[in-house]
Amino acid sequence: MKTLALLRNLTIRCLELTLIGLVAILVLDVSWQVITRYLLGRPSTWTDELATLLMIWVASLGAGLGFRQKAHLGIDYMVTHLSPKGQFWTEIATQLVVFVFAVSILVYGGIHLVSLTLATNQVSPALGMRMGWVYLALPVSGLFIAWSALDQAAERWSEARNERTRAK
Repeated sequence: MKTLALLRNLTIRCLELTLIGLVAILVLDVSWQVITRYLLGRPSTWTDELATLLMIWVASLGAGLGFRQKAHLGIDYMVTHLSPKGQFWTEIATQLVVFVFAVSILVYGGIHLVSLTLATNQVSPALGMRMGWVYLALPVSGLFIAWSALDQAAERWSEARNERTRAK
């Protein structure tokens, strides 16, 4: 279990550092865009597109990290009025639904989108970057969300089992 916890923490830390790096590049890019537009009077042709592509990655990976840290928007008014057993099963069911969504839409659909855009050789106009690499953010974040959903469901299951053991 310690190896899994270490792997979990290492993965989360890598994701956090990746996001910090991407946001730093995004800030530099937008700053350069402002400088070239307003101070130099000659707007850069590539900064707007780079900002858009970076935002796709930041939003996708940030959603995965937010889900992992349980920082996502949740409406739990109804769940708090359930019995402890009802709350437990609702949490498990929710994690499984998130897992199925992440795998089917983000991972499977994302891989299909990436392969389709790479096969058709779609490129961004200003940077000339292949769009398949941009859309790779979807399956990457989907894998992280799916893994987090299973991990959180397993954690909750283990907590409930430990509570039942202590109650006996």
